[in-house]
Amino acid sequence: MDNSLHEQIVQAYNNYLVEAATFDEKGVKAAAARARKALGELGKLTKDRRKEIQDKKAEM
Repeated sequence: MDNSLHEQIVQAYNNYLVEAATFDEKGVKAAAARARKALGELGKLTKDRRKEIQDKKAEM
């Protein structure tokens, strides 16, 4: 497993949690944009990881 990619997914998720909480609890509008950005990044990273897993499975 590529720990770098895994760590990036974890970091993007943690960023999302922080920003979503800031938006929901404090009503900070800028946090909403940052939360959406984190979700977009998370989506890209998960697609990359899915491909990586599929390629490794095909090699087995």
